[in-house]
Amino acid sequence: MSLQDILVFVDESEQCLGLAIELAKRSDAHLIGLAVTSPVQVPEFSTFSMDFYPQDLIKHQWEAAQERGKRLRKDFEERTAGDGVSSEWRGVEPLTPAAVLEAVALHARYADVVMIGQPDPDHPEMGLASDFPGQVAVTSGRPVLAVPQAAHLQPIGRRVLVAWNASREATRAVHDALPLLRSAQEVRVLGLTDKGGGQAGESPDAGIIAHLTRHGVPAHAEQGVLENHRVGDAILSSAADFGADLLVMGIYGHARMREVILGGASRRILLGMTLPVLVAH
Repeated sequence: MSLQDILVFVDESEQCLGLAIELAKRSDAHLIGLAVTSPVQVPEFSTFSMDFYPQDLIKHQWEAAQERGKRLRKDFEERTAGDGVSSEWRGVEPLTPAAVLEAVALHARYADVVMIGQPDPDHPEMGLASDFPGQVAVTSGRPVLAVPQAAHLQPIGRRVLVAWNASREATRAVHDALPLLRSAQEVRVLGLTDKGGGQAGESPDAGIIAHLTRHGVPAHAEQGVLENHRVGDAILSSAADFGADLLVMGIYGHARMREVILGGASRRILLGMTLPVLVAH
């Protein structure tokens, strides 16, 4: 099993597109560039109330969206052609933030993995949620490779940390990441133990290590210590100590509203990620 098609959400993130091109070239995969431009840049704007919105402002925003779409497409096509990557371009124009999520999720269902840059507060025109990559993973049913704004343009997947708690979501993430895990130089499977000796999740026992080894993955177990029940911080700290260039984990194992209220590990990592993170739900 290998990556055959990669969908990249094209925006102003140079890092995300650069890594997508590198991964497509390395995997000999087809790269699909998807840009979403919204003519009306007003969060939760309804079609009904649009009748009362200044027409000259609507025209200005529509023209700005068209220019942005042309600019993104030109950059995508020039960069993929220069690297000899098989590629295609898609552009959609939903009117609301909710429609943006649905549009990306729909296209994601026809790709092996989706690459999305961390939402940039300097470009709020799309009204995207701060955990937009996670929302796409939940809505689409496909793995999402989220790329932080500060990511370095270098190959990913050489040193991979897998956050393991034996949950359905973690299992799905590991399976979806297999094409990358097989080509890694080193893979560590992380389990966490709190200071009192209790388990935050299942220990990365011989079962998951043996399973990965049978798939040709150079996996080793690591047991981490959980400080003050801050799972997200512990995972990011372990990734930094290991020198990982990719983190693999399941997200939103609890109810979505509970994650929002408690500020769960999923959101903590998506908001504060310091390396690319492949997430699945």
